[in-house]
Amino acid sequence: MAESNFVDYVKILCRSGKGGRGSMHLKHVKYNYNGGPDGGDGGDGGSIILRGNHNYWTLLHLKYQRHLFAEHGGNGGKDKCHGTNGKHLYIDVPPGTVAYNAETGKFVCDVSYDGQEVVLLKGGRGGLGNFQFRTATNQAPRFAQPGEPMEEMSVILELKLLADVGLVGFPNAGKSTLVSALSNARPKIANYPFTTMEPSLGIVGYRDNKSFVMADIPGIIEGASEGKGLGLRFLRHIERNSLLLFMVPGDTDDIKREYEILVNELRKFNPELLDKHRVLAVTKCDLLDDELIEMLKEHLPNDLPVVFISAVTGMGLMELKDVLWQELNSESNKLKVITSTDTLIHRDKDMSVFNKELMDEGEDDDLEYVDDVEIEDWEELDDDLS
Repeated sequence: MAESNFVDYVKILCRSGKGGRGSMHLKHVKYNYNGGPDGGDGGDGGSIILRGNHNYWTLLHLKYQRHLFAEHGGNGGKDKCHGTNGKHLYIDVPPGTVAYNAETGKFVCDVSYDGQEVVLLKGGRGGLGNFQFRTATNQAPRFAQPGEPMEEMSVILELKLLADVGLVGFPNAGKSTLVSALSNARPKIANYPFTTMEPSLGIVGYRDNKSFVMADIPGIIEGASEGKGLGLRFLRHIERNSLLLFMVPGDTDDIKREYEILVNELRKFNPELLDKHRVLAVTKCDLLDDELIEMLKEHLPNDLPVVFISAVTGMGLMELKDVLWQELNSESNKLKVITSTDTLIHRDKDMSVFNKELMDEGEDDDLEYVDDVEIEDWEELDDDLS
C-alpha cells in the first residue's frame, strides 16, 4: 500500500445498458381467438452518468472498481406489458474531474462543481412491440423492433485540484513549509528534492474569519513539460487555480532567471496558464539581511507583486496573505475566473506519454469482461418456452 491514498487518475471500462427488445405476441383467448397484436415495448437501457460530489477529494474509490456497467432494459411482454427500464449508474467523482477516451485521448466531458451530472454513455432505447405497428392493412404484424445496442468505452478519469492559489516552484523552494505555516495541513518536509510526491491542499485563514484554499504540488524542474522529473503528471493540478504563487529561494544565484524558467515550463505545458494572475514570493529570506534584500529588488520582475517571506520565522507571511487576498478578489481576476469557467478548453491527451504514466501506476491492465451473448440466448429460449 502506498504511503498516501491520493489517486488523481484511473482507467476504467464503462458500459451503458442496451435497450430491451419489443415483444412480438398475438393475443389468443377462448372468447377472442383473433385478438390481434399485443406485444409491449422494451425498456430503455441505463446510462452511465458522472456526478460531482464534494465529499470526495480523490479517485481512490474507483481504483479497485475497474468495470462499471449499467443495467440493461427489460424485454417487452404480452398484454402490452412494457419492459422495465434499466437503472442509471451514477459515478461520484470529486469536482474538477475530466474524462478522456482511453483509446484516442480525446476529451469527453468535464465535471466542475458539486451536484453536476454529465451523461458519459447513454443507454440504448427499447424496441417497439408489434402492437405499435398495427395498421388498417396490417392488423396482425408479426415483427417487433430490437432494442438499441449498448455503448462501451474505456475511460481515463483525471482529477485537477480546485484551489484558489497554486504553488509553483523548483524542488526545495519551501512550498510545503509555507503550506504548513499558513494552514493546518502537514505535508512531508525534508531536506532533499521531490519530497512532495502528491498534491496537498491547505485552508489558509485570513482576517474576519475569511479563508482561501492553497494547493501544493510537487516541484517543477526545467524540462518538466517534456516529461523530465515528475513530468506532466502534476502540472495539470494548477490549471484550475485562480492565482499562481511562484516561489524562488532567496539564496538562488539568479532569481529572475529561475522565475522565467518556471514561466516557460508553464507556457510549454499550457499557454492559457499565463493568463492567470501571478505573485512572486522570495522564500528563505531569514538567510538574507536588509541590505541584500534591497539589492535583490532591483533585479526582480516588475510586472507582478513580489513579497519577501520566511516560513520558518514568519517574516512577511501576513503581507503575503494580504497580497494573495487582494489579487484573488480583484475585479480583473474575478472576470477571468467567470470567463474561464464557461470556456475552459481541455486539450486532448498525448497517449504515448500518458500510457507510460498509466504503466508506471499499474493502470494499463487490459479491461475485459465476460460477454453476455450466451445470457441473451438463454433469455430468448425462456421467452419461447413461456
